[in-house]
Amino acid sequence: MTPESVIAFGQQALHIAMLVGAPLLLTALAVGLLVGMIQAATQINETTLSFIPKLIAMALVMIVTGPWMLRTLVQFTRQLIESLPSAVR
Repeated sequence: MTPESVIAFGQQALHIAMLVGAPLLLTALAVGLLVGMIQAATQINETTLSFIPKLIAMALVMIVTGPWMLRTLVQFTRQLIESLPSAVR
């Protein structure tokens, strides 16, 4: 296993992690920003108010994008396991 192949595996793993995590993180960001603007406009300073909308929105996004996330992770894992014999030589 060469250092270049290890770096390539690491880069690909980071890329997959960003792809899989992005929908949930962007949803939490958007909902948090929206709830924050509503709180600022109404002057309601409750810190726990944004938790439930974020939870609901992230659950919906997980339902919608969950199969794609799972398929992407399984494909990467399968590719990684199949490349192990050639990496050990």
